[in-house]
Amino acid sequence: MIDGQTKLFGIIGKPVTHSMSPAMHNGAFAHLGINGVYVPMEPGNLEQGFYGLQALGFIGVSVTVPFKVEIMAYLDRIDPVAQKIGAVNTLHFDRSHPEKVICTGYNTDWMGSNQALADEMTLQGSRVLVLGAGGAARAVGFGLIEAGAEVIITNRTVSKGEDLANQLGCAFLPVEELATLEADALVNTTSVGMHPNEHGIPIQENLLEKFAVVMDIVYAPLQTRLLREAAARGCRTVDGLKMLQYQGAAQFTLWTDVPAPNATMREALLGELQARSL
Repeated sequence: MIDGQTKLFGIIGKPVTHSMSPAMHNGAFAHLGINGVYVPMEPGNLEQGFYGLQALGFIGVSVTVPFKVEIMAYLDRIDPVAQKIGAVNTLHFDRSHPEKVICTGYNTDWMGSNQALADEMTLQGSRVLVLGAGGAARAVGFGLIEAGAEVIITNRTVSKGEDLANQLGCAFLPVEELATLEADALVNTTSVGMHPNEHGIPIQENLLEKFAVVMDIVYAPLQTRLLREAAARGCRTVDGLKMLQYQGAAQFTLWTDVPAPNATMREALLGELQARSL
């Protein structure tokens, strides 16, 4: 029941109707008996949308594409890690100051990817191949380096891959040379294999046996062709829902100062996937 004491949370992006985050966060609120609601929003104008959130009393907001970089111009503070990554996916409106609402931007994407991978391996001292060179690859790569892993970037567009590798201070390996690589894990940050193109795979199947752990940030479908092929070759696999769950858990705790109910959040995400038949 929403009333005058309900705490407001949400997600902004364009498009945002596909987001799984409302199911995850609202499930956590209900489980813990927190009077809060998390709603999807698609602002036509980001600046007006941001100040609207501030005026309406929102406490926490997730930020997704295409606003993760643009939103930084409106914030009072940016967490140093988010500043290094160059993107924000989490806003916290601090309303404890009598004269001004202070909005701080954070990035929990790297926390989510690190935790998801750490469930299956030790990150420090490991070698990880990251497929892709977009914003997700940047957050994943940064997080792994922060955890003490050696990161290698590969990407079909060489110039973009080399640029990201230079920014992260790590190695780049052309796709044509992947057969020469020995690494502990592979993380796919591209959209290859995502619904409705489930038959896609971002790397040659015969190369998968090189990795002990294979992670895909795609979660629709939950078991992508990449993960199925990897499991068939004896790899331990990590689905994309884990990264979404763990980054959401970090947001939840940041906003509420309450430990996130991880099992409940994953259950809510799985239920939403099933409802969408993905």
